[in-house]
Amino acid sequence: MIGVIDTEGDCAEWTFPADPGAVRAARAAVRERLRAWGLDGLADIAALLVSELVTNSLRHATGPIGVRLVRPGAVDGVLLVEVSDPLPDPPRERIAEPDDEHGRGLQLVAHAAYRWGTRPGTTGKTVWFELSVP
Repeated sequence: MIGVIDTEGDCAEWTFPADPGAVRAARAAVRERLRAWGLDGLADIAALLVSELVTNSLRHATGPIGVRLVRPGAVDGVLLVEVSDPLPDPPRERIAEPDDEHGRGLQLVAHAAYRWGTRPGTTGKTVWFELSVP
């Protein structure tokens, strides 16, 4: 079951269970909220990057996965996207070999996002990225 924390105002937050359906549900929630905010141009790339980070959370952590969007302000002009999980260890970007089936998610985030990073939380960590508003 998806826990909708808040979708009002300039922030939207959801909690997803740690199961494979979370990836599809997170993508759909992100696309829907960005379209509601009039940010259709960011919907596909944001959904792709969220699905990569939620997939990483599923592979390495147990417990709920949080997704949070913060609408761009008039001054900064960037969409902030956060994915949180209960595992305290930060993800490691690695170089995937051509035949590797995994290991490209953080590379994709690093190349597609304006900025990205991680930060520890009270329980677990948050991986965040920013997308410039076109």
